[in-house]
Amino acid sequence: MKNNLHLLPTLGLSLALLATIPAAQATVRLPRLVSDGMVLQRDAPVRIWGWGAAGEKVTVSFQSKTYAATTGPDGRWQAQLPAMKAGGPYELKIDASNHLVVKDVLLGDVWFCAGQSNMELPMRRVRDKYPQEVATANNPRIRQFDVPMRYAFNGPKADVTGGSWVALTPETVLGFSAVGYFFAKDINAKYQVPVGLIKVAVGGSPAEAWLSADALKQFPKYEQQVAPYRDSAAVVGIKQRESTAVSDWYKRLHQADLGEAPGQVKWSNPSYDASGWATMNVPGYWADQTPLGPVNGVLWFRKEVEVPAAMAGQAGRLELGTLVDADSTYINGQLVGTTAYQYPPRKYDFGPGVLKAGKNVVTVRLISNGGRGGFTKEKTYQLMAGGQALDLRGPWQYKLGATTPPTPGTTTFQYQPGGLYNGLVAPALPYALKGVLWYQGESNVGRPDDYLALTTSLVKDWRTHFQQPDLPFLYVQLANINAAKKEPGESNQAKVRDAQRRLLALPRTGMAVITDVGEWNDIHPLDKQTVGHRLALTAERVAYGDKKVVAEGPLYQSLQPAGNKLAVNFTDVGGGLMAKGGGPLGGFTVAGADKKFYPATARIEGSKVVVSSPQVAAPLAVRYAWSDNPEDANLYNKEGLPASTFTTER
Repeated sequence: MKNNLHLLPTLGLSLALLATIPAAQATVRLPRLVSDGMVLQRDAPVRIWGWGAAGEKVTVSFQSKTYAATTGPDGRWQAQLPAMKAGGPYELKIDASNHLVVKDVLLGDVWFCAGQSNMELPMRRVRDKYPQEVATANNPRIRQFDVPMRYAFNGPKADVTGGSWVALTPETVLGFSAVGYFFAKDINAKYQVPVGLIKVAVGGSPAEAWLSADALKQFPKYEQQVAPYRDSAAVVGIKQRESTAVSDWYKRLHQADLGEAPGQVKWSNPSYDASGWATMNVPGYWADQTPLGPVNGVLWFRKEVEVPAAMAGQAGRLELGTLVDADSTYINGQLVGTTAYQYPPRKYDFGPGVLKAGKNVVTVRLISNGGRGGFTKEKTYQLMAGGQALDLRGPWQYKLGATTPPTPGTTTFQYQPGGLYNGLVAPALPYALKGVLWYQGESNVGRPDDYLALTTSLVKDWRTHFQQPDLPFLYVQLANINAAKKEPGESNQAKVRDAQRRLLALPRTGMAVITDVGEWNDIHPLDKQTVGHRLALTAERVAYGDKKVVAEGPLYQSLQPAGNKLAVNFTDVGGGLMAKGGGPLGGFTVAGADKKFYPATARIEGSKVVVSSPQVAAPLAVRYAWSDNPEDANLYNKEGLPASTFTTER
């Protein structure tokens, strides 16, 4: 819902203008989170805060009651409202030297949605998977505040830089966190209360970026890492140097690209003669298929497509899976889409003037910034129009446009320790919450041994600073990713998943296991409905106190030796353990004193699983789902929830 405070005739100055006036001269102003359409936490004391001139008397009126506050020497005031039942909409009035009205306020449950890109990923990215959800998303009692990304290294910030409370409609849902949307939908349906989402997720962010300065003291290496960035002038200098280096790289690349050389027919032009180009099968990577090897720079790809008359002159869409890394894509010489990095799916819509009957030419200018460039396997590659689709997989022509060294490295400042806590968490600290939703971990896979300590510290840190010692903290275990391997081996993904499992030792935590909904070739799996639903189940038990709900899949509890076998005991068995899909249990390995793991035979006996291997005479340890992509792991409870990755090793 749009924030209309600045339109009120009694306000005088807009909030944006007031934010620029020093507190000593300012009329009372509010943080951006305290604005039209806000959702306040029901059944808990609520803090309303803001800024004004030192010593200014402030009155807050809500539901026919008034609460007094006085601005302190630092220009800040705060009033505490008592616990109130769910309901609304209401008006919140603030009176001092000026008069403010916050409209359309609801009382419900507020969830703080944090982490990295899989929490950030909006419904827009999954609209093709959930068209009915998008079309029918119309619930003014579900709202989101999307906080703009901000980092800071010189202490906590007092306010966020923008954003507004937005109610759910078929138009606004596209900007909602997909995980958050499905979670909120379940919670709203079950408890019939408004649900507010405060989304602060930042793609690629590691756990340490979300820790306060107090928490970072436990991790000297991260404190040392961030120390140089506390010098603002140094940060500006780094940005300028790196920006110039990257800009120069692209400039040199463009100048060297034979496909765009002046004085000749551009390679994107359908009239260009590409008869001498070599061919490569799409999808795939040129390092695997061509003599070029893992070259970086620009490669041009071209495919001639016979378009039937029924598709000609029709608006359509070109789908090219995902491409590594950046592309500019043309149909018959017309640019239909461009994407600057590898992860977003290429779904390029075009108008009716692009396709013609007969031969059409699709051309892709593909930049490889570093590593292996190409077309991601097992994705959709097709041209659609007029209700028909043409498969674009198979041979494409290709030609090297330019070779360059990899793109110069840059500093991603939002990934540095403490920066996101200061910029995104600190401004929200007075806000009362029902709980936290956390989906993060991919960016810590390279350092799995730190992850349990980091997240344990993070949970305790946030509970302390939000002044909610029992704040529910619900999180998503990492999904399956990468190609499946048959032989047992080491896996950093599994190590992080096991650290996430061990985090459940903290009270009031809950974990959604999703090793069955990932995609081997995409770090951003599309099935966000299952993720949101499983988080909602954990919320029912952890945050709402429903002890009867089966909220999680089987969790490792203990190990019992049984001769040349081991018996693994589980909690959260629900209606009983089962092998999903029938057949034998998979995913178990055992090791003896040499700590070398071998595939194990496993069978269910009540609430335990008995495992053994002919290769291990005296087994001592068990692992389950211990790989990046444990596709053979099929232990579930009868409620359909998968067992978590685990190792019995200390």
